[in-house]
Amino acid sequence: MKVTRIACSTRLNPGKYAALLEQARRLGRVRSEVWQRYGSINGVGSGLRDRQVRDWWLVDGTHQRFGVLANAWKETVRDAIADMTANMAAAKVDVRRAIVRRTDDPAERKRMLTALKSDRWAGDPFLARQMRKHWKRGKNRTHDQIVVRADQHHTFADGRGRLWLAVPGLERRRMVRIPLSTTVAPTGTLRLILRGGRVEVHYQIDASQLRSSQRPCGGRMIGVDKGYTEALTDSEGEQHGVRLGKLLAAESDRVKERNRRRAKLRSVANNAARRGDHAKAHRITVDNLGSVKRNRRAARHRAQVRTEIFTAVHRVVDKAATVVAEDLTKTFTGRKTLGRNVNRRLAAWTKGVTAEALTNVSERRGSVLVHVNAAYTSQACHRCGSLGRRSGDRLHCTSCGVVWQADVNAAINILQRAGDPDIALHTPHHTVKQILQDRTDRHRTRLPVQDSSPTNLGRRAKHPNRSTTNH
Repeated sequence: MKVTRIACSTRLNPGKYAALLEQARRLGRVRSEVWQRYGSINGVGSGLRDRQVRDWWLVDGTHQRFGVLANAWKETVRDAIADMTANMAAAKVDVRRAIVRRTDDPAERKRMLTALKSDRWAGDPFLARQMRKHWKRGKNRTHDQIVVRADQHHTFADGRGRLWLAVPGLERRRMVRIPLSTTVAPTGTLRLILRGGRVEVHYQIDASQLRSSQRPCGGRMIGVDKGYTEALTDSEGEQHGVRLGKLLAAESDRVKERNRRRAKLRSVANNAARRGDHAKAHRITVDNLGSVKRNRRAARHRAQVRTEIFTAVHRVVDKAATVVAEDLTKTFTGRKTLGRNVNRRLAAWTKGVTAEALTNVSERRGSVLVHVNAAYTSQACHRCGSLGRRSGDRLHCTSCGVVWQADVNAAINILQRAGDPDIALHTPHHTVKQILQDRTDRHRTRLPVQDSSPTNLGRRAKHPNRSTTNH
């Protein structure tokens, strides 16, 4: 498994930065050309490969329009095709769910899934409609990146021990030397991202080299529930990443106040420009409405959030050989109307980072990650299964009369879903609700457990919950 590391430039000469910025701008035109020509059904949708694009451009002379070295535009083409392929693969995830919802016939499902996987979906009316719905035509907005092949760069240290990275420029045999703020030399294919006068060098290393990958996992099976005030709550009642909510709320409130002040300054600059005082408008724009410090502050905040979430997941894996979690790629729409401040804070909720951390840490440390259907896990009592009333961090069960800590109750329900024979990962939420109500009615009337009766066999989950990582 590979993980990404970032090295930053330090005290970079403005002339070198300008040269790299011009190269990135030209390579952005390459990306735009690839997206415009091949980001459709007849391009990537038909199984197009980057080598085909390179051969076509060499034949018709398209590459000569960009004014960059051959290795630079070829790597950019490869990277753009990979981005488009990933974009299409993300749409296929939603289409696969639509296939599961459409039919229960195993043969028909297999036929459509095979056609979708082999890029023969254009000939099937249903698959074509679903792909048009979920796969939106993309557009390149990346004009600040340079991809450098592994054999096109090298590093060296000067007499003071400072590490330098040499990458190709716009002219042959003219390398641009970048001073780095690290002593670890980047290896492999590099991605240079230019932001605010600084170069970020992104590269991948083997995850087995990390110290955290050497830590053994635990031996228990634990369910976890994602949260806002804390990153995770496990089924044993322990909370992990308790600083997450404070980090998100403080940053959200700070950004709100900063944007309010920036709006006032922008209004002053606009009024000055309307009066003809363009010098004042220019000074306000340059000195007070820049984005360099803002972007760096946002990057530090994202790094703090990722550290908090990854630390929380590591603490869970310290105890668990199997982690049971809900599928965080699904979207849920609440029925309650929330205030603007609450919506603003929840908009910064980082469930994507949590999903990445669960997958990443589990795979690196040898634990198993199992995704389950999380419908009504926050509303059902884990003891009797009846739907209760949620109030803040408490769940009031009206059937057994117990008040549970809501997140702990949800984590226990998620753990129990791992072995549920009736509720599969993609079972619709209305079907889950009916199953829970039927079980509650049987519990109240003390009828035999229907799971063992022949009438329930047709409703059994045809696709039991499976782990998303290898043993």
